[in-house]
Order: sequence, then C-alpha cells, then structure tokens
Amino acid sequence: MASGEWHCEKRFKNESFKNEDENVLETGCLSIIVLGASGDLAKKKTFPALFNLYGKGFLQSDEVHIFGYARTKISDDELRDRIRGYLPQSKEDAEDVSKFLQLIKYVTGSYDSAEGFQALDKAITEQEISKNIREGLSRRLFYLALPPSVYPQVCKMIKSYCMNKSDLGGWTRIVVEKPFGKDLASAEELSSQIGELFDEPQIYRIDHYLGKELVQNLLVLRFANRLFLPLWNRDNIDNVQIVFREDFGTEGRGGYFDQYGIIRDIIQNHLLQVFCLVAMEKPVSLKPEHIRDEKVKVLQSVIPIKDEEVVIGQYEGYKDDPTVPDNSNTPTFATMILRIHNERWEGVPFILKAGKALNSRKAEIRVQFKDVPGDIFKCQKQGRNEFVIRLQPSEAMYMKLTVKQPGLEMSTAQSELDLSYTQRYQGVVIPEAYERLILDT
Repeated sequence: MASGEWHCEKRFKNESFKNEDENVLETGCLSIIVLGASGDLAKKKTFPALFNLYGKGFLQSDEVHIFGYARTKISDDELRDRIRGYLPQSKEDAEDVSKFLQLIKYVTGSYDSAEGFQALDKAITEQEISKNIREGLSRRLFYLALPPSVYPQVCKMIKSYCMNKSDLGGWTRIVVEKPFGKDLASAEELSSQIGELFDEPQIYRIDHYLGKELVQNLLVLRFANRLFLPLWNRDNIDNVQIVFREDFGTEGRGGYFDQYGIIRDIIQNHLLQVFCLVAMEKPVSLKPEHIRDEKVKVLQSVIPIKDEEVVIGQYEGYKDDPTVPDNSNTPTFATMILRIHNERWEGVPFILKAGKALNSRKAEIRVQFKDVPGDIFKCQKQGRNEFVIRLQPSEAMYMKLTVKQPGLEMSTAQSELDLSYTQRYQGVVIPEAYERLILDT
C-alpha cells in the first residue's frame, strides 16, 4: 500500500505460523485494541462491527481479545453497558451479545501517558500468556477511534510500549480514519509523523465508504458489463450527480463537526472516493496499487474549481447546539461542480452535493444521459434516461427508461428497470462497511 492511499481492497487471510519444534501450525491470538473506546465512533460503529464479525464466526472467542482504552474512568462492566445499547436487542441475539461483551476489557489512561500504555501492554500480554501463545506469535490491531490531532502522540506511545516483542511471525498494525489532517500541509505532516514510527504495511488508512456494498460493486458494474463500456463517456452522459443527504443535524457532535465542516467531513473523502471510481479508467488488475494509480489520474485531471460553481450554506438552528460557537460560519451544506480535463469526460459536470438536516436521508450516484436526438415521440418532458445507484439506505440500482404505456394508444411513460437488494437478495444480510474494512485489516 502506497503512502496516502485510502482503500479497502487489501486483504490478509488468517495467518497461521509454523511451530518448528512440533512441526504443526500454530495460530497466534488476536488482540483488537480500540483507542477512544468511550467515544461516539467506537460505540456506534467500531464495537457493533466487531460484534457482527464475531456473530458471523470471523472472530473466534478462543483466540480474540478486545480492549478498550480511553481517558474516561469507568469499569469493564460500565463500558460493556455503554456498548450494549448499540448491539442487537432481540432475544435470539442475547446469548451472543453477552459472550461478546465478556471478551471486552477496559484500560483507562491518557493518550500521552507512559503509565497508561504500559498498563495496556500488561493487560494485552496477560491475555496472550493465558492462551499459551509463544511471545511474538500474537497479533495486535490498534484501531484509533480518535481525533487526528492525537494520532502522533498515541502512535508514539504504541511504538514505545505496546509493540510485539519479537519478530517470530506476529504483527502490530494501526488503523487510522478520516479526517486525516485539515489541509494538505497538516495531512502530510501527520503522514510523516506516523511514517517515522511504523512501516507502511503496518498502517491502514480507511474510509468506510469504500466498504459499502454498492461502492464495492462499482468496479464490477463498470468493467464486467459490456452494456456500459460504450456509454460511459461524454458522448452519451450529460452529467453525473453524487449526493449525500442526512435528515438530522450534529446530534451532540457539534464540537467535532464545527472543526471540519461538511466539505472536509464528507466531500473530500467519501464523495471524492466515489467520484474516482465512477470516472476512472479500467485498472490493469484489481491490485490495490493499480486501482490507486487510476484514481490518482482522475484527481490529477480535475481542473481548479470555480467560485461561481460552489454553493455553501448552514442549516437554521445549527448554532443552537451548545458545543458550536455562536459566530460559527462552518458550512453544513455544500454543492460544487468538478470538471475533468481528459478525453473521456471533457465537458461533463460532476456535481457533488452533501448536507445535514435536509428533508431526506440518502446517498446515491445519478448518471444522467443526454436527450435522444430527433425525439419523434415528443417525450423529453418526461425525463431523460438515468442510471441510479443508491448507496444508502435500501441499497438499489435502477435504470430509468421511456416505454410505451400498455393499451391501444401510442403514449409513453418513464419506468424503471429496478434491482432493489432487499427484494432480489431476500435473506442476505448486507454487511456494514466497517465490518468489511476491519476484516480486511
């Protein structure tokens, strides 16, 4: 994985390590450490994703231990109680939930404290010893559910006090998430600071949007279907809209959100990743480096955004949140037009929209085709052909077509060829994006 790449394509199978003395395969135990365990991200996303992986058998209770680490002074049971409310509540899941919560232990400490991380290392080591695992065979995955401002100091503490003690086949990996800095300079500084402490294969930068089922489907749709190959260009496509809408506001996260705003929080990571997958050329292979190279070419081809093609706004009541400054001008809504200067996309606007506290919740890609030339049916007023990919909620993809209305008259209407996942794949549970990414790490 090259520096600066955010992806979820890199996979590692369950490692097993050979015991030379007994000539058998021995599997090292896995310790997952969630730093920032008492925060919103950990409770709402990280721990529920770990539970789902546990419930599906990807995390085995006899070889996995989960640790929470944060500054909040609470007990193991108090952390478990906080997490319990975000896990399935049905009677059928009750036993699994109880068993999963018993895997979680909590260590309190500050993020720049040697004592705290020494205590964390002691707790991890004790669990590894309890499994009779030879030193160095264990695997340690540190998930940083933290603001990026504390990444460097936390990584220094991990490097100093919590690494595997030897190089016998085990590993230590860290997972960091967006937003990765506030601008190019801070992102590069952050990358440099972490890069000085860990080798590149130990660092996983994730964007959970890349784990969404329909985003994972984009490459297959584009490059495995002959139907789209001749259509996917400026000769046929009028515009592409990539939209993210939420029907709620900051919900107690105003202090965090106000530091970044909707552009840094959503557009420059989630929507730009989707934009790259929609616009990129076919990669040489599915290797992460080849996919990354094609994404980078798209970004390098985007011409500077014009001020008159950007609209930003803030929803009424945003500053009522007590954690938001009274004079804040942080945008909660933004729409902008990206234009790609290359042979495939010259002249096609890519419209990116994102906003909070709007009248609906959805994320979708809408590819709108040009009008039919010489329209003999006079049906353009009914709408153009569109190909829509709904990322959330209710995953679906559908094509809007003009068809003849049933009956004796020659009248037309717009209808849809519809692939709704809940109807087509009944009984199939679509994994959460965080499940896929954590499993990949």
